[in-house]
Amino acid sequence: MREIENPKTRERAPKKFVETIIKDDNTRRIFNDVFDGATIATVHELARKGHFTEVEFLVSVGKEGNVFRCKGGNNYYALKIYKIETSNFKHMQDYIVGDERFKNVRKSKLETVIAWTKKEFRNLSEFTKAGIRVPTPIAFKRNCLVMEFIGKDGEAAPTAKNKPFEEPEKQYKIMCEYMAKMVEAKIVHADLSEYNLLNNGEELVIIDCGQAVSTLHPKAQEFFERDVLNLSKWFSKLGVETNYEKMYSEIKKRKTKKAEN
Repeated sequence: MREIENPKTRERAPKKFVETIIKDDNTRRIFNDVFDGATIATVHELARKGHFTEVEFLVSVGKEGNVFRCKGGNNYYALKIYKIETSNFKHMQDYIVGDERFKNVRKSKLETVIAWTKKEFRNLSEFTKAGIRVPTPIAFKRNCLVMEFIGKDGEAAPTAKNKPFEEPEKQYKIMCEYMAKMVEAKIVHADLSEYNLLNNGEELVIIDCGQAVSTLHPKAQEFFERDVLNLSKWFSKLGVETNYEKMYSEIKKRKTKKAEN
């Protein structure tokens, strides 16, 4: 899917749209206070194309963006909206510059946020293709990303930080498997920790993939080692007998086995 909107467009969505698709007063207030007219118009366009029919409420607030639960028919969806004015521009640039998949991105705040949104969509697509459990990407436009809602009965899944897994050893092995698959797919998440893992009824789901980089990125190895260090420390606290060296070896061993097969 291509991002085709002129980034300089400042079209404002019809007031009627905001009132009909955002029925919750608090959610409507957030939209009017936080997001510019062009962002609201983008949400309007995604809804018009049938990706959802109602923006229900705010699920989480992140450093770069907010996530809302949306509804379409009997299904729930997640709508992630990246903030343009308050996003950490330098942080985003660190993960875009050097990734050969995203060359020639102009260094303006708006262009960087648009590229980041496209980047997360592509990263989610590549992770999904590689058999790594992440939210399934559905559509993106400008600074808005629609994806699978992760949760049970409409309730968003908690992070692994807030709800650790009941069988950490099992999830540790799954995590090592996923990280081996990442290397095979030539991509590094670059921000793995218990804060970016969801516990969806004891199913491990990786989120916040916007910063993931190609293994050709000049800092890819550094990012990968940081991911291993963060997760090995966390799983060790949960009682898994591991450390940085053991986890790194486990990931490498799984990758080698797949290569031999």
